[in-house]
Amino acid sequence: MTQVVLKPDTAQLQAMKKHYQPQLIPNKNPYAAFTAKVGAVTITAYSSGKVMFQGGGAEKEAGRWQSVSPTASNSKSIKKTTTSKGKSAAVDTAKLPAGFAGWSVAGSDEVGNGSYFGPLVVCAVYAAKEKLPALQKLGVKDSKMLTDVQIRQMAPAIMELVPYRKLVVTPEKYNAVQPRYNAVHMKAVLHNQALYLLLQEIAPEKPDGILVDQFTSPANYRNYLKDESHKVTEPMYFVTKGEQYHLAVAAASILCRASFLEELEKESAEAGLTLPSGAGAKSDQVAARLIQKGGLELLGNYAKLHFANTQKALKIAGK
Repeated sequence: MTQVVLKPDTAQLQAMKKHYQPQLIPNKNPYAAFTAKVGAVTITAYSSGKVMFQGGGAEKEAGRWQSVSPTASNSKSIKKTTTSKGKSAAVDTAKLPAGFAGWSVAGSDEVGNGSYFGPLVVCAVYAAKEKLPALQKLGVKDSKMLTDVQIRQMAPAIMELVPYRKLVVTPEKYNAVQPRYNAVHMKAVLHNQALYLLLQEIAPEKPDGILVDQFTSPANYRNYLKDESHKVTEPMYFVTKGEQYHLAVAAASILCRASFLEELEKESAEAGLTLPSGAGAKSDQVAARLIQKGGLELLGNYAKLHFANTQKALKIAGK
């Protein structure tokens, strides 16, 4: 099981607790300050001040708090390659080449992986260096620093400004594929496909680099793509919180979030219930109502059934 441990300061710990408030779950461990569940990741804060992230996607979830100094996290080796332009591509480290933020980059990100309801959305954006000032003028930055209203207003302008490719996996499709592809495998394939389609669109132009918002190790990412017909390879970089390192990933993050919100809104209208984002207790209650209304078959149209929320909802529904 993947495990990452962080040692935040008091202010950062409080910020974490506030952030995970909707996903808090009971924990009888007397040394646990709080425990939350985000998708397949369990986050436990201990009275010692350490915060442990466990499960598939732990690296990426912990990466949201990258400014917090890691302690006993998974060790990562640094493997360097050289691009045709002679630029060093550090594929296993968060340290990107000098001036990377000003490169022409194809970046990818995803949204919805940790939400019980709604789709999984993966988007790739090509931000050529001459487009970077315009993206900055729009206010493009980490989507978590923007309100949903700002995101939905900004997305159309981004789509007009830069080439992009977006893949939306509905809950129904997600549930059909998930038994054969775990969540990380699915994301790797989707990131690769979105980037491949984007590179085909902008050809013969080529980016100086490709940046993937890291959700697993580069070695695992490549292993998951071993059977794919079209693999996007070098020059590739992997870094957590990639939206802070290049506007291509920030723009991709915004497009993903806007699409996720739009799809969740459509699904809510169809279900006749407001489907919440996240995977907290509110999701359990809404899921129970859907089960009572139409069983797991109906719930599977709107929710990712392999989440622990499904079993909780079944108990609430008395099934």
